[in-house]
Amino acid sequence: MSDPLAPLRKAPGLVRIHGHRGARGVLPENTLIGFRHCFDTGIEIVEIDVLMTADNIPVLTHNPRLMAAATRLDGRWLEGEGPAIRGLSLAALQAHDVGGLRPDTAYAGHYPDQAFLSGVCVPTLADLAALVSTAPYADCWLNIEIKSNPAHPEHTPPIADYVAGVLSVLQRFPLGNRVIVQSFDWRILKELKRVAPEIPRSHLSYLDRETPPMDPNILDGSEWMAGASRSDAGGSLPDLIADLGGAVWSPYHTDITAKEVARAQERGLIVNAWTVNTPEEINAAIDAGIDGLITDYPARAQRLLLARGLSWRDDIHA
Repeated sequence: MSDPLAPLRKAPGLVRIHGHRGARGVLPENTLIGFRHCFDTGIEIVEIDVLMTADNIPVLTHNPRLMAAATRLDGRWLEGEGPAIRGLSLAALQAHDVGGLRPDTAYAGHYPDQAFLSGVCVPTLADLAALVSTAPYADCWLNIEIKSNPAHPEHTPPIADYVAGVLSVLQRFPLGNRVIVQSFDWRILKELKRVAPEIPRSHLSYLDRETPPMDPNILDGSEWMAGASRSDAGGSLPDLIADLGGAVWSPYHTDITAKEVARAQERGLIVNAWTVNTPEEINAAIDAGIDGLITDYPARAQRLLLARGLSWRDDIHA
């Protein structure tokens, strides 16, 4: 029996590359120009973020509020905290320009090579689904992260409505088996399993640490885990995800060990590490045996793979 997820699994000489938010290192994140850039430079998988507007349109953007560091309105940078995505209609959201980074911000300092564009708006999920439904992109995959935070339900619709809204878009387009859905909020994945078990689910994980820059989701009694616990699987996160029927484990790259990666793959899981950017990080993730690299710098990952005698797709050889 053929494996429908084979294009996402590592194979002899192959490690897959996922363009994180498109190619955030070089082009504005979660934009159609960034996604097309990935596809047109040989990357067959893009990782995208979904939130929902006030009029219940799934859109591709990461933060629950528009980032002041990356957003202009009528040619002027936003001041202070941007408006909530959930509080804006699609028309109001798309009136904002997200094509450049404000030079004097820390966020711009993280991505000094990102192109500065104008006239770029937040796309809808339907916009990207339509793109990958066209012939040039018939082999391209969407790794869709549904953004959700149990501590901030005001930023998203109720779980069932949220998942239904995303599915309603996916069902309108001939995407075939070229979609996986991931989330840190495993309640999203539990609902997806209930209503669309045929869609492969990717469990994102971020372990606790000192002064974490974002909320860890893997904790005893964590709201993020939808009632599951590592103790249910003898303390093994890969075993827990496999037992829950997940297809993919997507851990933060510093949280992985070669032993856990191997265990996950023994249980049939694909392992995609995020967000793997520096040459040292990319090489370490490859050495750990991962299936896929989720990176802001797809071209950098391409070159490093080739330098190691590896590739990221079947028709390109070192």
